[in-house]
Amino acid sequence: MAGTDIKITSSSGPQFDAYLAMPVSGAGPGVVVAPAVHGVNEGIRNFTDSLAGAGCLAVALDLFWRTDPGPTGPDDGDRASKRAKPRIKLIEQGVADIADGLAYLKGLAGYNGRTATIGFCYGGPYAVLGATRLGCDAGISYHGTKVETYFDELDLNSNGATISLHWGDLDHAAPPHCQEGAAELNAKMSNLDVIIYPGIKHGYMMPSAPAWDQGSFDTSWARTLEILTGLQDEPKRGAA
Repeated sequence: MAGTDIKITSSSGPQFDAYLAMPVSGAGPGVVVAPAVHGVNEGIRNFTDSLAGAGCLAVALDLFWRTDPGPTGPDDGDRASKRAKPRIKLIEQGVADIADGLAYLKGLAGYNGRTATIGFCYGGPYAVLGATRLGCDAGISYHGTKVETYFDELDLNSNGATISLHWGDLDHAAPPHCQEGAAELNAKMSNLDVIIYPGIKHGYMMPSAPAWDQGSFDTSWARTLEILTGLQDEPKRGAA
């Protein structure tokens, strides 16, 4: 079932664009999708539809609405990379957008009390920040960039959320110190899993990307479904 374009009112006042997909049942956990620098393009819309097909209330956010809204296209040159700088400042700014997306989902009649954030590339850090700062029950990152910036925060304050981080071992945006740091955290955090795909480059989850890899996609999606099914079947963390 295809989703629909919506407007979300930001905590600062203005509205921004988002794409909402609802499950046939109308009920389930709320999942915020944080896209790559290309924005809410066809691939992100299709993925959000798949989340709805898996029983989730899913919304993909335009994280660049303040300065350069909308998805980028093949003829846009370096627009995507330019609008994502300065990276850490923008990631921090976007935490408010993730919070606004979660608030929107929590206001829907079918929301079951459980939430998750899923991030691609640029949006990867929100898999961590959704848990550490916004109380999400789960976070999933596919070839996330700058996720390692928040490893200390994850180590200290994951709040018991299930976190799943996925990279290819040839991902230029996840250098050795990132993957090594993730492996160290994985060894001591029972609620974290880190999956590294041999011979795989950055962007393997995006069918339109040169690095697209069906096998790695399937493994990542299978783990995603395990986590999301848990959010449908288990009580909210901290509930009696």
